[in-house]
Amino acid sequence: MEDKNDTILYDDNDINRAARCLKAMSHPLRLKILCVLGNNSISVQDIVEQVGTSQSNISQHLAILRDKGILDYKKEANRVYYFIDDERVIHLIQMMRSVFCGT
Repeated sequence: MEDKNDTILYDDNDINRAARCLKAMSHPLRLKILCVLGNNSISVQDIVEQVGTSQSNISQHLAILRDKGILDYKKEANRVYYFIDDERVIHLIQMMRSVFCGT
């Protein structure tokens, strides 16, 4: 029998946010974008060069990540820079690198 003090209550809002983030991150290209970003702010053109696909394809995936609240952006002159807007996501990316890449 489980002791009621051992029961962990989870906030449904946190669970739902985590599920949305994980679902958005589960696409290989979006995960690669997040790994490229890490804790940096990178221009769309630099993301395109590092990920290795078309700008229109990258822009579609950036829009999905932005829509899910994972990314934010800033404009400087004629460039748009994206960054991960949630420290928890940065931490998750670092943990995945450690687990899957040994870095």
